[in-house]
Amino acid sequence: MKETIYTIPVNDAYDSECDCPICLLKQRSEEKELDYYLGPSLMEPDTRVITNKTGFCPNHMAKLNKRVTNRLGLALVLHTHLLDFDSDISEDLKNSAPNKASLFKGRSSDYKHVLNSLADRIDKRVASCPICEKMNDSMSHYNETIMYMFSHDSVFHEKFCNCKSHCLPHTASLLRSAATRLSQNDASDFVTAIASSNKSSFDELEKDVEWFTLKFDYRNKEKPWGNSKTAIQRSMKFLSSDGGDFVDS
Repeated sequence: MKETIYTIPVNDAYDSECDCPICLLKQRSEEKELDYYLGPSLMEPDTRVITNKTGFCPNHMAKLNKRVTNRLGLALVLHTHLLDFDSDISEDLKNSAPNKASLFKGRSSDYKHVLNSLADRIDKRVASCPICEKMNDSMSHYNETIMYMFSHDSVFHEKFCNCKSHCLPHTASLLRSAATRLSQNDASDFVTAIASSNKSSFDELEKDVEWFTLKFDYRNKEKPWGNSKTAIQRSMKFLSSDGGDFVDS
């Protein structure tokens, strides 16, 4: 099968020995976007129009903050975003304060709609993020590519069937893609492969987490840990995808 901009990283991810190839694809996509928005693009007018309006979601704001390579660039982006946000809501926020009820003017519930509408506007802007949008688009293309390769590339088909596992959130996304893009026969093979690898992961993690708990029994103090030392972190990754705080200890 001819390699393309999407098949190359998919093959690379499934050639690795990671716990979830989709997590690896997502991580690499995110790293690329973080580099992009702290690179020369931040001085491009078209990019600044976007970041002035959207800013970044709390998750990616924190990840940008951890990158110390371009503090000046991040400050420039934040400054113009603050100016845009200020001009958008500050006057409306001041004007949203309801008039106080008095003997001559009774209570009114109109202010509740005004306050809720303004709160919705703020929530929408705080949650908006060009990195999330680009990553979601990339991951959608990767899922489409995986479905196509599974059906048309015998080498990848075997590679997928031998994959160690997929985390549960990405298992769900793969199942949705399979429902949309695979024939019934291909879907049968696809789901069978996922079910087999994920059951193996459940069995391994359940055994390792249980042994982690049993190691706290004084009778097991001198017995080897095996793989259980990282059982908590591996379980969290399997259950919740590639959380950056789930560092193996």
